[in-house]
Amino acid sequence: MTDPAEQARRGRAARKQVPRSAHGRWIPAADRADPLRILEEQARPRVPELVPIRYGRMAVSPFPYLRGAPAVIAADLAALPHTGLTVQLCGDAHLLNFGAYAAPDRELVFDLNDFDETLPGPFEWDVKRLVASVAVASLDNGHSEGKAWRAALSAAASYRTTMRRLAGLGELDVWYERIGVEDILPLVRTLGRAHFEAQIAKARRRTSLHALEKLTETVEGRRRIVYDPPLLEALDLPDAAAVRKILSDYRSTLPEERRVLLDRFRFVEAARKVVGVGSVGTRCFIVLLIGRDDRDPLFLQIKEAQRSVLEPHLPASAYKHQGQRVVAGQKLLQAASDIFLGWVSGPAGRHFYWRQLRDMKGSADVADMSPVVLSDYAALCGWALARAHARSGERIAIAAYLGGSDAFDRAMADFAAAYADRTVADHAALRAAIASGDVTAVLDV
Repeated sequence: MTDPAEQARRGRAARKQVPRSAHGRWIPAADRADPLRILEEQARPRVPELVPIRYGRMAVSPFPYLRGAPAVIAADLAALPHTGLTVQLCGDAHLLNFGAYAAPDRELVFDLNDFDETLPGPFEWDVKRLVASVAVASLDNGHSEGKAWRAALSAAASYRTTMRRLAGLGELDVWYERIGVEDILPLVRTLGRAHFEAQIAKARRRTSLHALEKLTETVEGRRRIVYDPPLLEALDLPDAAAVRKILSDYRSTLPEERRVLLDRFRFVEAARKVVGVGSVGTRCFIVLLIGRDDRDPLFLQIKEAQRSVLEPHLPASAYKHQGQRVVAGQKLLQAASDIFLGWVSGPAGRHFYWRQLRDMKGSADVADMSPVVLSDYAALCGWALARAHARSGERIAIAAYLGGSDAFDRAMADFAAAYADRTVADHAALRAAIASGDVTAVLDV
């Protein structure tokens, strides 16, 4: 590891390669790949009958479109010069991939919570994904372009100031830092406090017991999952057998003490579940396990891990197993991770990872946010992203690159505004393709 002075020199030297102001100048390349073609290529290994649901969800408005198109922005960012200052990227750091969840000590923390695309890469790619999502969400909410720009500025400024603060701390202090509920509320302005308190209360209720009440019913004295096709479906016999097999294999990837805990639960049932926007079409299952009695449930989620959308543009992952890539990236970036996080191979050589379906997980309802609340939330996400990057990359070099002025913040806000305009146009192109029949979409599912 280089000394702090050398890291700082490296960060300042990166400004000569990519000036901070250069991040704000974004014009789509003349040979920009067709976003629809990128999405179609990404859909090839997915479950064919579920892909139209993905397009239907993306078609609702520009913000859901952006959520479902990390491969598109990855290709756009890869066409730009980058700083070379590497961190473990989330790879999909939009607003709704941050949220509250329960740490192993059962305290609520706020952090990144989606790592399907994680891979080492230039730190600014995550920041650009975040600020673009802020601007698009703001415009989706009917806010003015000026307010969207200022909300994106808030996210970038928070990222910069947090990274500079963390650059001055020792290694253990950075590693142990986390954002708890007690840290969030004092920072939220009066107009937004009720909103955040409501979201925190909602997260506390989202447990396996809550999922049991919502997703199951008692049939002849036994708990059974209530199906809601095509979003929640029964498994055929081959899939059901495969899930039982990979549950057994997954157990071996857990630490010994977690295996002891898992063994205290018995398998009840599994089902296929459609989740999210960008993930729709990947193979995803939920498993109901019961412990001491019917009021002691554990819901686990098995999610297929495919190649990161970043990998065509960056060095290949050090992990050959995509589930291991996701799990390793999550543990590196998060301040505290799910105790049941694990990875396993399934039928046809597919890769999966496991986690709890609900462990007091909660995301903010961005669609209801006023400009003030959205700006506060954007700053919170910028803080969380910088904390994650500081654990995995050369925080001193990045802090030196960012500097003490707002040059980086303003450039990021300019990028966000430009990319928001492009996203609106790309979303309109998807809607036109659906209307013409070139793209098949199932709406309102």
